Amino acid sequence: MIPCRGCGQPIHETATVCPHCGAPNTASTKRILPAALLCFFFGLLGFHRFYVGKIGTGILQLLTGGGFVVWTVYDFVLIILGGFTDKQGNKINLWT
Repeated sequence: MIPCRGCGQPIHETATVCPHCGAPNTASTKRILPAALLCFFFGLLGFHRFYVGKIGTGILQLLTGGGFVVWTVYDFVLIILGGFTDKQGNKINLWT
């Protein structure tokens, strides 16, 4: 079960729309825990960005040392707070 992005009611993660408000369910298949661990341990290499499908910015982080560390810290905070998105723009909001 995940919270609906429209009304916050719990819905099944495979549901295409919320049965309560009709909002589309655009949840990501990626998870917070692997992204957070990859960012914490290999963030300077951009591994967390490769994990979510953002290959271009992953290569950019690899070449710049995680955006001179600042970009990696910013990404880590976004991941932990649930504001990080995958390649399609869907928020990564499930821990496991």
